[in-house]
Amino acid sequence: MAISDSFLPEFEREMASTRKVLSAATEATAAWKPHPRSYSLGDLALHLSNIPHWATLTFDRTELDLAPPDGPPYDPPRFQSMARVMADFDANVSKGKSAIAAAPDADWAVPWTLKFSGHTIFTRPRTEVMRSFVMSHMIHHRGQMTVYLRLQELPVPAVYGPTADNPD
Repeated sequence: MAISDSFLPEFEREMASTRKVLSAATEATAAWKPHPRSYSLGDLALHLSNIPHWATLTFDRTELDLAPPDGPPYDPPRFQSMARVMADFDANVSKGKSAIAAAPDADWAVPWTLKFSGHTIFTRPRTEVMRSFVMSHMIHHRGQMTVYLRLQELPVPAVYGPTADNPD
């Protein structure tokens, strides 16, 4: 079995769970923060909506510099609305799935580098980038989002099993 074929079902499951969590957020709570140094709920949702795009970035290049010395730094998108978050998430998941599906086994072993201002933050094989930088990163922030939902008295969807709000 090709690596992509074994990875895609997990990607699809995690994206479906993330979509459920994002769908539970409301426009009315988007500006709320649990702490001054924390993301707002809307900004956290926006961050989650962008993570699936990293699958595309992982396979369409071998390095990414977030502040290249010879160009403008990465300018993260700004929260506009939950509808926009959901639309971006769906588009990014679709593109990420396509990038994963198209990747031959040899591409999964290719080293991928994250840089900032020309300085290497890490270099890892794409398999590890997909597991840690994409999937685990998303799961971490999705868990964070469930806490935000709970603190805002919004129903927490079931992800790996039932919740107090979704016992089924």
